[in-house]
Amino acid sequence: MDLKEVKQLIKIVENSNISEIEIEEEGKKLRITKTFPSKNGETVVFPSFQQTLPAMAPQPAPAAAPQPAAPAEDAAAVTETPRKDNIVEVRSPMVGTFYRAPSPDADPYVEIGQTVAVGQTLCIIEAMKLMNEIESEVAGKVVDILVENAQPVEFNQVLFLIEKA
Repeated sequence: MDLKEVKQLIKIVENSNISEIEIEEEGKKLRITKTFPSKNGETVVFPSFQQTLPAMAPQPAPAAAPQPAAPAEDAAAVTETPRKDNIVEVRSPMVGTFYRAPSPDADPYVEIGQTVAVGQTLCIIEAMKLMNEIESEVAGKVVDILVENAQPVEFNQVLFLIEKA
């Protein structure tokens, strides 16, 4: 994927109702997200552009969008917690509705005490009628599930605690 194609994708995202797109091609990932004004007039800021393609430079955020107070991380990334060195937090990458199972009558993806592998689906977050699977980035045991099924979640909210294997 060349820079021209990336710029076209950015324009498509800017001119559409989607907030985020992620593409994986030949083992390389590209994620583009954008900001939306909220109902109370504040701007909700998503990470403006994340890329892992080595030959391209990141695109700057639009000048009109204010910067977030905290550093904008990829919320799907797992981060270490100060509680224990081997406990990892899995955070929500977006605002949406948390679902533990693929459908109301299906079993949950994971339970407390269950062992999970890297890439295993932990839950779904529905955002703007799109179902986004959240996968584990570490192998280990699910210590806690911090959100109830069908509840709203915020960007960067901790969803799961996983004890690394």
